[in-house]
Amino acid sequence: MKKRAFLKVLAGVVVVPAATLGYQSILAGSRKEQMTTSEMNSSNSNELGDTIELTEAEWKAKLTPAQYRVLRKDGTERPFSSPLNDEKRTGTYACAGCDLPLFTSEAKFDSGTGWPSFFQAIEKHVGTSTDYKLILPRTEYHCARCGGHHGHVFKDGPQPTGLRYCNNGVALNFIPA
Repeated sequence: MKKRAFLKVLAGVVVVPAATLGYQSILAGSRKEQMTTSEMNSSNSNELGDTIELTEAEWKAKLTPAQYRVLRKDGTERPFSSPLNDEKRTGTYACAGCDLPLFTSEAKFDSGTGWPSFFQAIEKHVGTSTDYKLILPRTEYHCARCGGHHGHVFKDGPQPTGLRYCNNGVALNFIPA
């Protein structure tokens, strides 16, 4: 399965020049439905609570080094390293930075990518932005309350949404039901 995932990534890099315009138009269409974190917080402040803003020193004291690297510096954990990949119990996956529930166990699926994956986030609990770190634009998602980076969302997931929220496990806490 690791070889298949690698080949998919490699194929995407090889066809970049031909596919760039089409991919950008797909993302442009989905941006109309996206809200920024500040828009979410102002329109839904009672449910989310206050936005959490800490200094870098406060984040470093609150988080483990791995959590800090992912949540605050947009890092990525090694694939197949998270114990949450094998988590099968009913419960909720919350942001490790602020405990905001982001996903339910009903939305989790095994994508074979090595990271915990979900086909649907809890409504208004994640914000999105576009990043160009790998040259091609990708849709990055983050916690709507603390702004912590969680991963990227792709349009290759299962129905009913067709989305795959590819999450760094270290950025989540599992809360059993």
